[in-house]
Amino acid sequence: MGGNELKHVQNAFEANWIAPVGPHISNFEKKLSTLSNGFEVAALSSGTASLHLALILLGVKKRDRVLCSSFTFSASANPIAYVGANPVFIDSDIDSWNMCPILLEKAIEDCILDNEKPKAIMLVHLFGMPAKMDEIMKIANKYDIPVIEDAAEALGSTFKNKPLGTFGSFGVYSFNGNKIITTSCGGALICKDKYLVEKAKFLASQARDNKPHYEHSEIGYNYRMSNVCAAIGLGQLEVLEERILQKRAIKLFYKDQLSSIKEISFLNENEDSYSNFWLTTILLSENSTIDREQLRLHLEKNNIESRPLWKPMHLQPVFKECKSYVNGVSEDLFNRGLCLPSGTNISVADLKRVVSKIKELYEA
Repeated sequence: MGGNELKHVQNAFEANWIAPVGPHISNFEKKLSTLSNGFEVAALSSGTASLHLALILLGVKKRDRVLCSSFTFSASANPIAYVGANPVFIDSDIDSWNMCPILLEKAIEDCILDNEKPKAIMLVHLFGMPAKMDEIMKIANKYDIPVIEDAAEALGSTFKNKPLGTFGSFGVYSFNGNKIITTSCGGALICKDKYLVEKAKFLASQARDNKPHYEHSEIGYNYRMSNVCAAIGLGQLEVLEERILQKRAIKLFYKDQLSSIKEISFLNENEDSYSNFWLTTILLSENSTIDREQLRLHLEKNNIESRPLWKPMHLQPVFKECKSYVNGVSEDLFNRGLCLPSGTNISVADLKRVVSKIKELYEA
């Protein structure tokens, strides 16, 4: 916590605004709008809920095809199944680890040949690293396919100085407990179109019609953020820039301290990208004397939690029947990559201990 969250929550209690409406939500949305180049904002219960509503607002229906990053958490793909659509998974490029533009265009062309033009592209900015937005948006615009940017991990990251989430038709942020800032649970849907964001708020509030009684002409959802969660978010937004700098410093520390181990490399920015480095990740070389599991178990034995990179969606049992366009990059990253402890409350002593234990294994 940054320090002022309790003050905002106390204000919500004193004003008796506890229900999922209230001034803190409006204030939180306004501040997020400022961070997002003036986009309209709907504060919702989760990033997953935001992705779900984005698909609904784009008119994605049963059996429609949606192109989705394969190298991601399942929450990116699950909403496609919620609406009954068919995910088509696209593998990664080796530079950003995000959706490969070459495979994306190949998938679109094949879908069109099948008379099944994709209804949307679900693009993920993994670990806070921007995807190749120039290339991807050029392809999306060429075929007139809307893009949903899953920027759940990428609040504060930019591509060519433009905030992630503001390139496509919709952007999505997450404020889950593990994200760069948190509202305990929560997310946000952003869009240039005010009507669509108001529609999202309507659907997120059980789609209650404007009547003196309860009347519903559409299926709605209980997806609105609570005023208390938004109060926490207001305190968190005050320290967002500090959090980004902390995350970037953690990544730089690991990179500097582990530079002597040639078998370890890092995911790096290019000249167009600015990453919040939500998680610091390492990649072990193909000829590394230590494999990923050896390193993970060695750290675990020393009470240090690390975790493999995301297992690609096209390898997940639940999506085994789905079509995918694969180049082997994400599977290789999964096999050789590891997420290191990257919380903003980690001490320098703990960072040094993680580095020490990694070196210990390599120097044994």
